[in-house]
Parts: sequence; structure tokens; C-alpha cells
Amino acid sequence: MDIFDLFDKIKTTPAQGNEPVSYLIVGLGNPGKEYERTRHNMGFMALDEVAKKFGITVDRAKFHAMVGEGTVGGRRVLLMKPQTYMNNSGEAVGEAANFYKIPADHVIVLHDEISFALGLMRVRRKGSAGGHNGLKSIIAHLSSEEFPRLKIGVGAKPNPAYDLADWVLSAFSEADMKALRPVLDIIPDAVSLIVAGKIDECMMKYSK
Repeated sequence: MDIFDLFDKIKTTPAQGNEPVSYLIVGLGNPGKEYERTRHNMGFMALDEVAKKFGITVDRAKFHAMVGEGTVGGRRVLLMKPQTYMNNSGEAVGEAANFYKIPADHVIVLHDEISFALGLMRVRRKGSAGGHNGLKSIIAHLSSEEFPRLKIGVGAKPNPAYDLADWVLSAFSEADMKALRPVLDIIPDAVSLIVAGKIDECMMKYSK
């Protein structure tokens, strides 16, 4: 290939920044410093790992959320942290999905799961809310349960009498954070596989 062929190739190759957003990657949590390391903010923490791995800055206020655009798995994506508080997460997700005309199966949700042991992760292609209010709100606003999600274990309540709200809003200890590190490290690669259309491979590799 000579220099003129190279120029022709550059001219006919679409600029990456001009590619429309085709996937929405959402981390669930609550805004505010007081919630930063709480169990219910596992989704925010997971999204931070995706942003760091792919060099995306999530610092723009849009769609009632903090968002950032970048490329993951060869596709243009929007990373999102809804700022509506957990129970109304669907307001932000629905607004962005409508704006970019993103179908439900291209919305990937990262969230906490109290029925899983700390650090355990499951990848699901679709499913019900399972009692999770953030998922319930997203399902309502998308009018669909057909979106993939990464369910990240934050541990069950210490005893049945323990108040659920108190538990999910309790902070991780340093030991908890150390135990979470292995799953946080694999989340970006799991998300990348889903965006690349390899959800079956992702489920086989990372649902452990």
C-alpha cells in the first residue's frame, strides 16, 4: 500500500467519534458521598471499573444521570450513573434509550445482588426484577425485561431480623473491598464480551 492508498483508506474510514451510540451500560446506585461505598452502590463501583479500563470519563450531566461516551467491544457506548436515586433509575435509563433509539437488549445493567455471596457474579440475558427496585424501575420505563445484567453479590443480611434498607445502605469494610477486587477486575471484560455480541461466552466464562 503506497501513501496515496493510505490517504484514500483514511478518507473512506468513518471517524470513530461519529459512530452513533448503540449500547447503554448502566451502573445502579445512589448519588452522594454518603453512599459511595455502600452495598447498594455496587453498580456505580462496577461502572467505574469499566470506565477506567476503557478510558472513559463519566462526568457529563445528561438524562438525569452522569454519563460518558467511549468505545467498548468495538462499539460506541454510553456509560451511565443515574442520579435519580435507586428506586427511580428507570427514568434516566428510559430517557437515554429513547434518545439514542437503543433497544432493551442493548441496555446492560450492573447492580448489587443480596442473594449472592460477596464477590459472586452472575451474567443474565434477561429476567424479572427479583425484588430489586432499581431493576423494577428500569423494566417499567423500558416496558421490557429483555436486557442483560451483571448481578454482583454483596452478601445476604447477617440475620433475618436485620432491616433490609439498613443492610443495603451499609458500607463495605476494608476486608469486603479486598474480597470484591477479583470480581471488579473481570467486570470490564465481561461487559466487553456482551457488547461484542458474545453473551453466551460471557455467561460461560464469568457466571461463577
